[in-house]
Amino acid sequence: MKARFHFLCVSALWLTCLWPLLGQPPFGDQLPLVQEKNRTSRVVIVHNPAATSAFEPQTQAVCAMFRQGLQALTHTGSIKEAWSGMISNQDVVGIKVYTAPGAMTGTRRATAEAVVQSLLEAGVPRKHIILWDRRLSDLRKAGFITLADQLGVETAGAEDDGYDDKVFYDSPILGTLIYGDSELANKDKPGVGRKSFVTRLITQRLTKIVNLAPLLIHNEAGVTGNLFSLAIGSVDNTQRFEAESRRLATVVPEIYAMEAVGDKVVLNIVDALICQYQGEVSTQLHYSVPLNQLRLSKDPVALDILSIKEIKKQREAADMPVITENLDLYENASLVDLGAYEERKIEVQKFP
Repeated sequence: MKARFHFLCVSALWLTCLWPLLGQPPFGDQLPLVQEKNRTSRVVIVHNPAATSAFEPQTQAVCAMFRQGLQALTHTGSIKEAWSGMISNQDVVGIKVYTAPGAMTGTRRATAEAVVQSLLEAGVPRKHIILWDRRLSDLRKAGFITLADQLGVETAGAEDDGYDDKVFYDSPILGTLIYGDSELANKDKPGVGRKSFVTRLITQRLTKIVNLAPLLIHNEAGVTGNLFSLAIGSVDNTQRFEAESRRLATVVPEIYAMEAVGDKVVLNIVDALICQYQGEVSTQLHYSVPLNQLRLSKDPVALDILSIKEIKKQREAADMPVITENLDLYENASLVDLGAYEERKIEVQKFP
């Protein structure tokens, strides 16, 4: 995976520098990398001022917003038709939420419920829908176990399901292994700590992923968005990466780009009902503003770029200090074809 990333970076630089000197395309009429970079990504933003009341999501309004956004994104006239282009009734669909900060600041239950209800309407069996995050304990504290019981669907934790010893991300950065990391028992052996193993939940159970992240600041990644949330939530031994923006800028795109991870994502959603622009994983509603929005796209990079822009806007409005943006992460993600990094290549459609 690392080799692929560096190859694409070098290839992109080579094309940029030498293209004018060549006089003609080096690969004839087939220009996959350049075509990918010129592609416009669509983002649908649905707004409803009644989506929250005193920071509490209003489930009925949120469900209606999601229906509208999904049909607009897919250019379809029904929920069943909208989902049919992405999943089948035989798929096991994992809805990736982010629950470590709790119910108010992480992914809201109302947004997850909107996704589940739409999948049920499309004919996906309840037993084929799993609400998941890194740990079941976080799901429980955020109220997702109760929600899953009410909806008749399953919950799962990446760490609780264990990790696949055959599917991993390898990095020369050695990690200090902690409880939950699959190699902890062998921590004193030479070379142990280089690998981050992908959860068996993804490699052995899920066939499709719906990626649902909150609009929440992250001090190193810029936003706890679709890229960071899924990449870091899917593997173990991540502490070696999380405290340093330079490491995240390389690691997050490479993990997301793994066939076992990002290739299963069919839809990315930002729960922008509330934007928290200070505080990271701790709930700080005095540094939050209700946006009453849901944002949908096939492109996780475009969504994260717009989220970072929104956080910057809200910090400026609140006279907060400017935070250096870790945009290298998103530029690198575009180099491995995960999505659009430049705003001019992002087409935003707002409803109403």
